[in-house]
Amino acid sequence: MFREMLRKKQALTEEECIRILKEEPRGVLSVLGDDGYPYGMPLNHYYCEEDGKIYFHSGKAGHKVDAMKRNEKASFCVYDAGYRKEGEWALNIRSVIVFGRIELIEDRETIYRIAAELSRKFTDDEEYIAGEIRRSGPATLLFALVPEHVSGKLVKEA
Repeated sequence: MFREMLRKKQALTEEECIRILKEEPRGVLSVLGDDGYPYGMPLNHYYCEEDGKIYFHSGKAGHKVDAMKRNEKASFCVYDAGYRKEGEWALNIRSVIVFGRIELIEDRETIYRIAAELSRKFTDDEEYIAGEIRRSGPATLLFALVPEHVSGKLVKEA
């Protein structure tokens, strides 16, 4: 169902893909938007090692939410900051693309727990995190991308 990578020598291992999903703070989620147009948006995310899902939060309404409710299929692309080999100008970038299906999470306890984990990617201020969850938690929608296919690649700009 999913295409094989053409340049297999550039493929990342599953462990490298997971590391990028865990460590990088944001990526681009793409869904099928209004009138069949692709709709991609930058989002921060939390990769959960226990269940292998990628979690996102948002408000409860909007283009993204409408699109996800219409069609559960989505893709998510994450890439690292890249690196340059000594003496070269070209940037080497590792990217991961995840194809999967969106599921909405309704359980408030899960929403608050994942929101806290996601926040810890940006700050270790637990008091701040608790305050944000108290203020914004009730208006927060949580959704997960359940991976069906994951691939990663090292690409050299040229």
